[in-house]
Amino acid sequence: MQEHAENPGIAGAADALLLRPVRLGVDTHHEPVVVLRADSPVCRAEGFEAHARIEVIGQQRSIIATLNILVTGELLRPDEVGLSESAWRRLAPAEGERLRFRYAQPSDSMSHVRAKIYGQHLSESQLDAIIADVVAGRLSNVEISAFLVACAGGRMNAAEVTGLTRAMVQSGRRLSWPHPVVVDKHCIGGLPGNRTTPIVVAIVSSLGLVMPKTSSRAITSPAGTADTVETMTRVDLSLDEMRRVVEAEGGCMTWGGAMNMSPADDLLIRVERTLDLDSEGQLVASVLSKKLAAGSTHVLIDIPTGPTAKVRSQAEAQSLLHALQRTAHAIGLKLHGLISDGSQPVGRGVGPALEAHDVLAVLQNQPDAPDDLRQRGLQVAAAVIELGGLATGQAAFDLATAALADGRAWSKFQAICRAQGGLREPGRAPFTHPILATQTGRVARIDNRLLARAAKLAGAPHAKTAGLWLGAHVGDRVERGAPLFVLHAGSQGELAYALDFVARHPPIFHLED
Repeated sequence: MQEHAENPGIAGAADALLLRPVRLGVDTHHEPVVVLRADSPVCRAEGFEAHARIEVIGQQRSIIATLNILVTGELLRPDEVGLSESAWRRLAPAEGERLRFRYAQPSDSMSHVRAKIYGQHLSESQLDAIIADVVAGRLSNVEISAFLVACAGGRMNAAEVTGLTRAMVQSGRRLSWPHPVVVDKHCIGGLPGNRTTPIVVAIVSSLGLVMPKTSSRAITSPAGTADTVETMTRVDLSLDEMRRVVEAEGGCMTWGGAMNMSPADDLLIRVERTLDLDSEGQLVASVLSKKLAAGSTHVLIDIPTGPTAKVRSQAEAQSLLHALQRTAHAIGLKLHGLISDGSQPVGRGVGPALEAHDVLAVLQNQPDAPDDLRQRGLQVAAAVIELGGLATGQAAFDLATAALADGRAWSKFQAICRAQGGLREPGRAPFTHPILATQTGRVARIDNRLLARAAKLAGAPHAKTAGLWLGAHVGDRVERGAPLFVLHAGSQGELAYALDFVARHPPIFHLED
């Protein structure tokens, strides 16, 4: 019998295709990205091109990532591969580990996305496949964008919205509670400063209802509820931590993205934020999948409606409410809608910390607390109380008012924050600049969209203290030179950016003599 000696040339070639991972420290959002040198032996052997979707294989884990190619410079050696923060966290390579590479197999679910692009309706199994690929990281941001755009503009029927909702729930963990009634609320958004959730959770849970509130970060607004609450307490609780808080206090205020509940929704939201897109079908599936995953049985939906709100007319509000109710019924949720005034901002602060200061003022019954936020919080809390079966009509409103006025809500809010990690004072921005009235008059209207845009350009929500403070509301009389609003920013550059926007666009405040 003849023995074959190992070919050292073949072994050396194989070793050359194993690369040492280097942590680049580059934030590529949630999408894993790897960087290879153009003269890397892997690029030559596999024929990789920039933006290819490749599989990166380690000893314990593998990921699918988008490839960037380094054509000049000495950032990497030929035997190294650079990993973005997202790629590094998912692979978690051990010391001395080497990585292998190959083209990722095309995702079967992209055929379903293409079918949707050309106007076909998707079955529940097809939507399951798309969402499973989103969660597994098999779809790039571009491919997820194609799916979102194909579903926008009213191109999803009722069965598709229900199927998408169920698929998103099944993509993650689901909570259950030993209570027959578990209440929740959600605001459709589009109204700057409308931060009622912390007030409602405090009131409702102080009255004995169970309200495990999970919230999103901002999608297209200057602040989401999770962004605002995070300036006062910890929101990135695990499922076990959330359960302990709710068992102890009857309520919580957490970020849903930290608990792997409907994880597909968080991935879709990140791409929606980039597209500045929030279509009705996706919105319904997003809201209700998280409510079902959180174990809610009864849900109140607040739909602010106004000319410059997200929902602009009563007809749009009724259409959205009907879609929400139809899908909620299909998945076993009891849902009630509240169509509220969305004609102007609520409170004085717009931006995470600024809105938190308003919330604290209301809960502490401070004499200068914004009354419009207080009244709206009581209105929503009364609706949740009625939905939860404690009281109806005026009696429900009176219950909410008493819990706020006598300090029970404030005590409960403090207890929830302590259980979540402690209560802290929201910060203040280091740079501010007032926008002054150029004439004396009465405020006739305020453009919510332009106002929100100015707050975002000032740095909100990523800079927690950024945003703006409102000096007047619709109906108020202002003198020439009085501040209509004050921009708040974390840096001079962001402040200048927002000021430039305000100067180049139509007036945000419209004054009449």
